[in-house]
Amino acid sequence: MKLWLAVVHIILVATNIWVTAHFHEELPEDNEFAEFEDFEEEKPAQTINDRTTEHLKESNNNNQDFEEEDVLIVDGDSEFDHFQDEEEFEGLDAAGGNAGPKNDEPSTLTITKIPLHLRARWDSFYLEILMIIGLLVYFINYVAGRSKNAHIAEMWLMEHKQLLMDNFSLVGDTGKSTEDMSENGLVKESQSHYSLYCSGRVGCDSMLIELKLIKRQDLVAVLAQLVRPQNDQAHIRVELAKDETDNFVLAVATKRTAMHLVRDMADISVYCPEKRLGEKFGLPSGFYVMSEIAEAASAILDTRVLQAFSKFSPYIDYIYISDQFSGPKQQEDTTQLTMPEVKRVLLVGLNISIKGRITNAEGQEKLKLLLQLTFYLLDKLRRFKLSKEGKSKADKNRLRVEEAFLKTTHAARAEAAAQRREERRRAEKERMLQEEDPDKQRKWEEKEQRRLAKKRAPRMKQLKTNG
Repeated sequence: MKLWLAVVHIILVATNIWVTAHFHEELPEDNEFAEFEDFEEEKPAQTINDRTTEHLKESNNNNQDFEEEDVLIVDGDSEFDHFQDEEEFEGLDAAGGNAGPKNDEPSTLTITKIPLHLRARWDSFYLEILMIIGLLVYFINYVAGRSKNAHIAEMWLMEHKQLLMDNFSLVGDTGKSTEDMSENGLVKESQSHYSLYCSGRVGCDSMLIELKLIKRQDLVAVLAQLVRPQNDQAHIRVELAKDETDNFVLAVATKRTAMHLVRDMADISVYCPEKRLGEKFGLPSGFYVMSEIAEAASAILDTRVLQAFSKFSPYIDYIYISDQFSGPKQQEDTTQLTMPEVKRVLLVGLNISIKGRITNAEGQEKLKLLLQLTFYLLDKLRRFKLSKEGKSKADKNRLRVEEAFLKTTHAARAEAAAQRREERRRAEKERMLQEEDPDKQRKWEEKEQRRLAKKRAPRMKQLKTNG
């Protein structure tokens, strides 16, 4: 009997274990306690087996009867129950890996193979390579062009310094010490602009020589030189002493420079705007003459000057003599109330290089002779005197220009004068208001009222009749 009871008990326990293991799968869909099943299934199988073994031992020892309705009781008041709340954690079954049918379908996730950014193909960086090459070319051209311009300036000064020292007591002494001044007195204004100051000669106040070279340090200017060649030039400006020369304006220049002088220079455009062919004066073809007085042009362009033009015409750009030099023309909208300040000057422009090609020793010798021609013109201007007719014509021209200027600026000058008078009256009124003496204030007010009444009164013309 006891044996039979033990067999029945073992069968019941085995049935209980099987039911517990497959309880979740056999539950209907409308089970109201489905929310508690996840927690039961998460318990490891080893815990269930241990409890079953202990239960069998107690049954054998105590010989207690169990009915089919006995079910394993699990404590539901666990501290992890809030993790099973479907409303608080939506999608927990899918994310938490809870028990249920597993999907054995293969994953559709594909990983794209991204190529490496840096590849051993230089054609991917052709733009960067071109930019680096361009910067290197620009830097190399800058260094080479700067050195070449400095060499040209130093070579020119070395060839002409002795001649300058023979004609001036001070060469390169500006009275100001600058960092860009070399030992020879040559001042570096920029990478393509050098200047040299000379003084201490009879008949002139000073002489300034400016070397305006091609911008070889600029790659854009170098490329433009291939399309439109230019020349390195030396611009000589001699400021003549006052009352040392007569009054006239004369210019001899190449065609391109002559157009610039007539269009932009104030004295040329006013006193001698007409261009005449230089062949009429014995000059080579390609030169034009702008002259205010005919006898001045005939006197200055003598045999020696004409020979210099015929021999060294490629190196001469212009010769410009004026007693009314004021620089470029002012803009038309500029309201200038006084005549511009004028100076007596002798301007000479020489080509150091022809189309960018540096002159050789023979060319340097020609440039030295042209510098001597400048000193010859300086001495000739001191000796030359206009005739009475020439002086009268020059004086009439200057008087006519002055009257035209005063006529055009009359309204502006009248307005400026009225403004100055109004400012004086305003200052006087403020001074009288601060005056403590009432008699002075009263007298000033009466005087001001009389002035205003006289200003408002109509002007009457008096007619004289013979009785």
